Amino acid sequence: MENEKDPQLWKIAQRRVGFKYNLMSYIGMSCFFWGIWLWAGINEGNMGYPWPVWPMAGWGIGLFFHFLNAYVYTNPNNSVEREYEKLKQQQVN
Repeated sequence: MENEKDPQLWKIAQRRVGFKYNLMSYIGMSCFFWGIWLWAGINEGNMGYPWPVWPMAGWGIGLFFHFLNAYVYTNPNNSVEREYEKLKQQQVN
């Protein structure tokens, strides 16, 4: 019985690990993009427009929502339970 996994906790753990992999990819690719920009700027003699901000911004927005899904909104039933409790309190008053 100890080896049985709680399906809800298992799903939360999978989301969090997925977020961590996404974060590591984001950091690695951001360094790669900024390295290309820096290398090209040094070879050309001017740094030019910092284009890596755009892939970082787009991916960063996705990463933010991935974080919310993994760490903030881990149990959608909690919001239903909170709403139910709120309605129940309104009926009592």
